[in-house]
Amino acid sequence: MYDLPVTAAAVGDAAAAIAGAIARTPTIAAPALSELAGAELHLKLETVHRTGSFKERGALNKLLRLDASRRRAGVVAMSAGNHAQGVAYHARRLGIPATIVMPEGTPFIKIDSTEAFGATVVLKGDSLAAAREAADAPPARRPMRSPVSGDRCSSTPMTILMSSPGRARSPSSSSPISPISIPSSCRSAAAV
Repeated sequence: MYDLPVTAAAVGDAAAAIAGAIARTPTIAAPALSELAGAELHLKLETVHRTGSFKERGALNKLLRLDASRRRAGVVAMSAGNHAQGVAYHARRLGIPATIVMPEGTPFIKIDSTEAFGATVVLKGDSLAAAREAADAPPARRPMRSPVSGDRCSSTPMTILMSSPGRARSPSSSSPISPISIPSSCRSAAAV
């Protein structure tokens, strides 16, 4: 599980670990949305990533933290889309075997894209929960390797801080991330 609150130091460590391997995505003003919301809003253009999603940041950060034996053993993730592609892409780039468990009803485009990035896709269960259960099963009960999950958004707050006008460039290393809130999917994700 994640230690909460997530500190600026942890986010900074993640950002440093993935620097140079992940696209630096711009933040742009959104005047029409700002007018509707009655507040100044900016959009983070995450679609410029190789996989088209911010989720590759956390996947790479997690993969980089694996020791040599875990890398050789390979990783398992459960996802029906963007996280799967982030794990597949960076696992292949780092020479780590990757198996992605997806629910049986996953759209073909997501399956094809994940396989194109180099992962073995296993379709299991009729829901995300069933696929997660299959991915979490002990190795003797599944044709896969060591699990990898979580860390999906570990450096996203830092990239927003670095690219947003008027935000601090170097947050205190011991303070919780602020004023950016950590999405609930990040707070509750399980890390191995």
